[in-house]
Amino acid sequence: MRAGRLEPMTSARDQLIDLITSEAVFHGDFTLTSGKKAIYYIDLRRLSLDHRAAPLIGQVMLDLIDDIDGVVAVGGLTMGADPIASAIMHQGVARGKTYDAFVVRKEPKDHGRGRQVEGPDLEGKRVIVVEDTSTTGGSPLKAIEALEKVGAEIAAVAVVVDRQAPAKERIEAAGYEYRYAIGLADLGLDPQ
Repeated sequence: MRAGRLEPMTSARDQLIDLITSEAVFHGDFTLTSGKKAIYYIDLRRLSLDHRAAPLIGQVMLDLIDDIDGVVAVGGLTMGADPIASAIMHQGVARGKTYDAFVVRKEPKDHGRGRQVEGPDLEGKRVIVVEDTSTTGGSPLKAIEALEKVGAEIAAVAVVVDRQAPAKERIEAAGYEYRYAIGLADLGLDPQ
């Protein structure tokens, strides 16, 4: 910083994009959860569980969902959504927000209370389904199915990185709003 002149601060989104680009984009031959083949893989869990990136993810996702009214909780299908929901919850507290987090199991438990959705009671409550990265939209849609069974109202689906694949179209075709914080162009990647 020069005397008398403030240097502009880098935004949380820009810092997150830099971290993703340098530490979470891998090039090679990959098979995605959807079964689709890819020449690069965005491993957001590498960063969503990192002390540097988790607060940035929380801040960026809060900016993305801030205008959606009446939301009481965020979460999605375990495992990709778990650290995202936690980051939003923790960073939300710093902004005076009171989002709780929830976890949707892939299948209901076969013991105890047999729950598929863990966390607060969501019956009649507005929630946002979150995900680290989405290709086909399968994970958010599976989470939505379980959430609607417990009576939750889905306000939107919010994704950290959108792969510019069928996820947006599939989720919107099912009747849900779809938002994402970072696109492939932001990471210097082309759609596959």
